[in-house]
Amino acid sequence: MNTENIAPVKSSERYVILDALRGFAILGICMANYPEFSLYTFQSSETIKAMPTSGIDHVLRYLLYIFVDGKFYTLFSLLFGIGFSIIIANAARKGANGFQIFYRRMAVLTVIGFLHLMFIWSGDILMLYALLGMLLPLFRNVSDRGLLKVSAFFLLIPVVIDALTAFFGIRLSAPAVRAQWHYCNLYGITEENFGYWLRDAGSYKEVFQFLVQGALVRVQEFVDGNRYFKVFGLFILGFYIGRNRMYTGLETRIGLLKTITRLGFLIGLPLSLLYAWSSMNGHPWGNAMHTLIYTISVYPLGLAYLCGICLFYLRRKEAKLWSCLAAPGRMALTNYIGQSVIGMFLFYGIGLGWGANVGLIQTEVIAFLVYIFQILFSRLWLFGFRFGLLEWIWRMLTYGKKFEIRNNVRA
Repeated sequence: MNTENIAPVKSSERYVILDALRGFAILGICMANYPEFSLYTFQSSETIKAMPTSGIDHVLRYLLYIFVDGKFYTLFSLLFGIGFSIIIANAARKGANGFQIFYRRMAVLTVIGFLHLMFIWSGDILMLYALLGMLLPLFRNVSDRGLLKVSAFFLLIPVVIDALTAFFGIRLSAPAVRAQWHYCNLYGITEENFGYWLRDAGSYKEVFQFLVQGALVRVQEFVDGNRYFKVFGLFILGFYIGRNRMYTGLETRIGLLKTITRLGFLIGLPLSLLYAWSSMNGHPWGNAMHTLIYTISVYPLGLAYLCGICLFYLRRKEAKLWSCLAAPGRMALTNYIGQSVIGMFLFYGIGLGWGANVGLIQTEVIAFLVYIFQILFSRLWLFGFRFGLLEWIWRMLTYGKKFEIRNNVRA
């Protein structure tokens, strides 16, 4: 394969709106993930009720289910599919084997995700993204109408699976649950100390022990939540958007953007209220109905976010907001992993040990401040460098050659 003329997308070739959308998604992901880093999610209902902020935390938890939960992973997954189409188009334009480059890119991301999962945070999504991403080339010759049908199939199939597992009384994640508790028993992790283990960890060895069982919890979450089907359905939809270059010439798509935004909010917002109530009350109508509510609330609202931001961008193109959002978006991988490292430092016993001592409102304030820090850091970093640190490493391993990282040196 000739790799001489293959290179990542240049800064001049980037689309600000895509970077800004990634930056916005990074904010939502931080807000969604930090309740686990702060160990708030792992606390018993009695402990949560005893917190001085329990009243406002209860309201905030509802709001997070309504406006955050699932919506930002929807954005991130769509953007991943769009990114795939750009990589292939970029490589094909330069006469390269785009699919070989793409598979190498996914292989490297798989390794990064595995290291993140096993050594930093059990909530990793990158490994799943990379493994599912390897399937995308199989759909490269499918028609646009076919892509939309395939996307709808994968987004809806979790409802059918949950209905069938409930009807037959089976739990597909049972092997992962058994393996998890095997390691919990091996390391002395119990239901009583589960919510405090990471806060009380005096060494990285204890953190790693929790991460081992946590990786199996992640497998359980993927299986019980049918996450692989959901993510792949969004990948396909993102690939459809990217293949049709719908992120370009947004001015010509104002009517479509307005329609999706209106319908997305009209459908997604009221149903997200129902989704929040179901989540807060233990899925009283069963998992299949809860999954159906998730499907018809999260995806419309996530699409409304995407299109609404595009409309606002068209009205205020010169606003400084876009450069502020685009900076962390250009370094999305570095910032995603960075949020995990910062979370470990702030909340675990090997760092400041704030975990299990802060309520949900305090956790989200911290998450927002971390994101502000990442905006400032990203803008400062990109002033002197062409890529985020992990993006630079990822590109070099993908393309098999060295790229100059500094801005003041010609590549």
